[in-house]
Amino acid sequence: MWIYGVICIIVLFAGYRIYGKFVEKIFGINQTEPVPSKSNYDGVDFVPTNKWVLLGHHFSSIAGAGPIVGPIIAGLSFGWLPAILWILLGAIFIGGVHDFSSLVISMRNQGKSLAEIASTSISKRAYYLFLTFIWLSLMYVIAVFAELAAESFASEPAVAQISLIYVFVALAFGVLNSKGKIPLWLLTIISLIVIGLGFPFSFKHQVLTLSKDQWVYVLIGYAFVASILPVWILLQPRDYLSSFLLFISVTIGMVGIFLGGFRISYPPVKAFYSPSTGPLVPFLFITIACGAISGFHSLVSSGTTSKQLDHPKNSRFVAYGGMLLEALTAAVALSTLMIFAKRYNHVGLSPSAIYAEGIGRYLGILGLSEGIGKTFGLLILSAFILTTLDTATRISRYIFQELLAKTSNKSLMVRGYSTLVSLILPLFLLKTKFKDPAGNVVSAWKIIWPIFGTTNQLLAALVFIVVFVWAKRNLSKGSLVFVIPMIFMAFMTFTALIWILTQNLIRGWFNVITFIALLLLSLALILSYEAFRVIFRKK
Repeated sequence: MWIYGVICIIVLFAGYRIYGKFVEKIFGINQTEPVPSKSNYDGVDFVPTNKWVLLGHHFSSIAGAGPIVGPIIAGLSFGWLPAILWILLGAIFIGGVHDFSSLVISMRNQGKSLAEIASTSISKRAYYLFLTFIWLSLMYVIAVFAELAAESFASEPAVAQISLIYVFVALAFGVLNSKGKIPLWLLTIISLIVIGLGFPFSFKHQVLTLSKDQWVYVLIGYAFVASILPVWILLQPRDYLSSFLLFISVTIGMVGIFLGGFRISYPPVKAFYSPSTGPLVPFLFITIACGAISGFHSLVSSGTTSKQLDHPKNSRFVAYGGMLLEALTAAVALSTLMIFAKRYNHVGLSPSAIYAEGIGRYLGILGLSEGIGKTFGLLILSAFILTTLDTATRISRYIFQELLAKTSNKSLMVRGYSTLVSLILPLFLLKTKFKDPAGNVVSAWKIIWPIFGTTNQLLAALVFIVVFVWAKRNLSKGSLVFVIPMIFMAFMTFTALIWILTQNLIRGWFNVITFIALLLLSLALILSYEAFRVIFRKK
């Protein structure tokens, strides 16, 4: 097992040092060029931020449950070898380029969204198509992660209470950090100690025993508040502090991989077709999203990170480096399946249960009980589900404001009704009863996840189209770095979405989710047509 860990670390480190540097040279990053956080400073969204704090915010926002759930599902379906190959190669040559490009292009366009950049690079029609596509895609993100968090909180009150402690500590951190009187390192240590003290309290006094439906409303309310508050008060410090959980989880995983003496018992290649997932091509590249490439990352890079970057030299560190850190997280998550393969091959537990028990086994090496380890694993998962939830809601608010041409973030009323409208459709999806082919009522996220994953990757393909058009106009070289991932992702995602829609229509699943997916497919096709008209237009 330790050889697996060595290969993952060496490949990802080499990717950052060699290929990441190569892409940085293509963009010609100028160390003196202005950044929107300073030129457009407003104290709400445009705020210059220390690179370590920003890495924490960015990393937590892009990670979510994706690099944990996706690799385990793919490993269960196809085997661990295809999964880890896609994670490593995808992150270096496609995902890292995607995230880095999104950040740099937005930085060079006053922190504008990729939709606004599409407006000037392609057409005004492309601008509205892209905005609508992104906004509808985010409805899936909010619905999926709100329900995942609600299920976790309802089943484990201790996880809910620790997460709540995180929120209050983050609020205090944000206020104190803004005053600048306490050094960042000291404030970080104090905050982590307070959160650490919350662990034994939450285990002994489990008082937040709400139902799943009640937690859905609480989480939607939390997302609303997090969206309208200035970024430095809650979103930024909570994501920064949450990133330490992720760093700790990766460290625990590395300890287990290198020192645990575990053997790989799951087959490297299991099947080329899974009844629950679909064919390996294209669904390997759809199921593993956030660990290799995710369209949602571009929304974080251009939606929040570009508005907080304090210096252009930190762009590769935050965006490309954040993507490779997420790939390492995905590799650790996959390893939790690899060491329990024989057992789970028959029992078929959920990905979150596999991850939590795997982390529990790894922590057992350090002398902690597996029960505490499992709860800690669920806490890690829940912490990053929340960061994705509140970031997705905030970006939805940005997009809706753009659609209404209401871009002023200083108006609390504009921020309020834009956020409210962005939460209505996800709440409707969560309150709708969905059934599986046998007629059993199932969680909404289980029905949404396949289309959510495909739509998410389709967004990445559309982002590469915008990046390629922009690069053709603004860069003197390096177009192949963007065009090859663009073609690859477009083929995989269009194929997967058409396959899913065909299967749903055959089964008679023509519901609101299928309707939105058809709408998104139509928008993507029209947007692609608009882009290729520009690409092949004579000068």
